[in-house]
Amino acid sequence: MKRFHYAWVVAAVTWFTLLAAAGFRSTPAVLIVPLEQEFGWSRATISVAVSINLLLFGLFAPFAGGLIERFGVRRVVVGALLTVSAGSGLTIFMHAPWQLDLLWGVVVGVGTGSMATVLAAIVANRWFVQRRGLVLGALTAAGATGQLIFLPALAWLAVNMGWRTAALVVAGASLLGIPLVAFFMRDRPADVGLRAYGATEADEPPPPLRNPVQAALGGLAMGVRNRNFWLLAGSFFICGASTNGLIGTHLIPASIDHGMPEVTAASMLAFIGVFDVAGTMISGWLTDRLDSRWLLFWYYGLRGLSLLFLPYAFGVQYFGLFLFIVFYGLDWVATVPPTVALTADTFGRRNLGVVYGWVFASHQLGAAAAATAAGAVRTYFGDYQIAFMTSGLLCLLAAGLVIRISRARGPETVAAPTPVPAPSY
Repeated sequence: MKRFHYAWVVAAVTWFTLLAAAGFRSTPAVLIVPLEQEFGWSRATISVAVSINLLLFGLFAPFAGGLIERFGVRRVVVGALLTVSAGSGLTIFMHAPWQLDLLWGVVVGVGTGSMATVLAAIVANRWFVQRRGLVLGALTAAGATGQLIFLPALAWLAVNMGWRTAALVVAGASLLGIPLVAFFMRDRPADVGLRAYGATEADEPPPPLRNPVQAALGGLAMGVRNRNFWLLAGSFFICGASTNGLIGTHLIPASIDHGMPEVTAASMLAFIGVFDVAGTMISGWLTDRLDSRWLLFWYYGLRGLSLLFLPYAFGVQYFGLFLFIVFYGLDWVATVPPTVALTADTFGRRNLGVVYGWVFASHQLGAAAAATAAGAVRTYFGDYQIAFMTSGLLCLLAAGLVIRISRARGPETVAAPTPVPAPSY
């Protein structure tokens, strides 16, 4: 009988951490209408805070990679959970838009950014040789599951008990996650006397400790000199704009505009998570077997078509939205496993954490831009149709970008700066 490998414990703890982070980050989607009603703030004003949150969620990712190298996974994640708890809890005292920008935007954005998909990429590549794509797909799917669990419950709390109760629940849930991480998370297989799951030789020793900022900037310097980086970052910018920024932030208020109750609208968004879990798991399995470029081509193409259909889906409400949810949900974050694989192929697994961190930052830059733009479109035109149609066309553009990515293999294909202050993953 094979000995149970501790890699699966680390993967499970990471999955729960990412699940919680996704729920925390997506909470503003259910607060837009309650805040609009209580304070009289426009959706454009509220969307600024959401955009800051999305932007920092991404921009902090490469620095989180550097922090993980310097201080370890466990310390960084515990610090992130404390940060989210503080940011969410203090929002109950706010009374001005700048306070919303500071707390939900900056504080919660930095906290959740420390637990972004970069954490999933680092854990999957440190702890797994076999099943790496499948594990990465499962960890990525945690974001969808977080939506599935948190959004309907938080929407119910916001409607029936007030948005402050929802904010306090997020703060409390963050604190509850700390003991789990503190007791069970480990940084590397060597910490428990093991090799990575499926490895036939010992892992490389960890690199000398580096300044997290230098590590992050070194990864950026490596990336900008490579054409694949720009294609990956550009397509991921569109990915973020068409998911977290647009649908994740504005589908609930758009559904309310068409007469749907808020809890029902939140449940519809969360239901995307059901199909996304399946789609992302399948995507991880396919990434281990097929050309990642063509997987991304089909993901972006189908997403674009589903977004072009969305304005018409509201006309037949539940049936039309269900069709949208099926096709859109299957590739909500299915793009992550092949994007991580292409990044690792181009830059090597040694540099994956910080380089992918910058690719992910472009994802969140797109999300922030779309959150603000869609809020402005709704404020000035009265509906979201232009935002949905534009996003669909951009996804078709992304499908064209990804098939131009070259099939580089390993760090020897990269003209790296000397020295390269990047972490070993």
